[in-house]
Amino acid sequence: MTTPREIRQLQDATLCVAPMMAWTDRHCRYLHRLYAPNTLLFTEMVTANALLHAHADRLLRYNPEEHPLALQLGGSEPEALAAATRLAAAKGFDEINLNVGCPSDRVQRGRFGACLMKEPVLVAHCIRAMQAVTPIPITVKCRLGVDDHDSDELLHAFVGTLVDAGLKRLYLHARKAILKGLSPAQNRQVPPLQYNRAYRVASAFPELEVIINGGITDASAALQHYGRADGIMIGRAAYQHPALIHALDRLLFGTPEVVSADEPDPTRIGDRYRLDDLALQRILNRYRNYMTRELDAGTRLGDLCRPLHGVFHARPGARHSRRALSDHQRLARNDLSAFDDAVRAVRLAA
Repeated sequence: MTTPREIRQLQDATLCVAPMMAWTDRHCRYLHRLYAPNTLLFTEMVTANALLHAHADRLLRYNPEEHPLALQLGGSEPEALAAATRLAAAKGFDEINLNVGCPSDRVQRGRFGACLMKEPVLVAHCIRAMQAVTPIPITVKCRLGVDDHDSDELLHAFVGTLVDAGLKRLYLHARKAILKGLSPAQNRQVPPLQYNRAYRVASAFPELEVIINGGITDASAALQHYGRADGIMIGRAAYQHPALIHALDRLLFGTPEVVSADEPDPTRIGDRYRLDDLALQRILNRYRNYMTRELDAGTRLGDLCRPLHGVFHARPGARHSRRALSDHQRLARNDLSAFDDAVRAVRLAA
């Protein structure tokens, strides 16, 4: 039997941005890194079979500035996951995360994602197979349960099996998944959040890092989880309002990179927090330089503009900015004036 290699130290997961399909692509991650220098970023989920049978180099592409960066894999076949892990390890990811939380029909048909919570022994086999081929830490992201398979007893038995397999970190979405009758979007909203159940997992397994995910949309709510869990994972709020992760990164890590002296006290941030104009301009200038390089390399302007819509959230002129970023004619021409006009609209309205 192959034995796992010595595992590298886990990256700091005090603050993370969740893996989100069609959202956290490499352009989004580059932008998030400008906002949050220390936050652990995640790729979109990539299936093991896609890596083995499609364009692995394209699927695993990222910018060096994105580190620390975790790759999320989907799959349920230990050998395939091990082979995909080898490919990912060669690319230098800091962590490889196994998806045991996605409730989509397509994922269920592939026998992975949230339905794997009913098969803890199989998940344990997958973890061991992945650990055996790389020293990069292997982690898991899951839910509280699925359908009627939903109790603390079952959840703790599931987690215990994974800990016995060597798991050191668990990202726990504090909702169960309903696999029949709800869409993935509804599964992010309809099943009630149960943070206390997640806290009980953290208490029951002190040797395991437990990172809380689900429903965290403002800084004050985020900060309430510290002390009860080892970290927090922000989902769509990071995409829709990236100033949130900037504020939390600054508060938790004390980073000065994009902060001006006039920025508000981050201990008083809340739903209405936003960057000051100078800090935002620094980020936008750096992202524009990135856009220029990517356009020269053949990237489409529309892909580069997509993560920018949340940048102007709640700022005067935001509607005009979003309109410029959605100008189909200029996007088709890769005309950077769409970006420049979006920035100008906010500046003129301020």
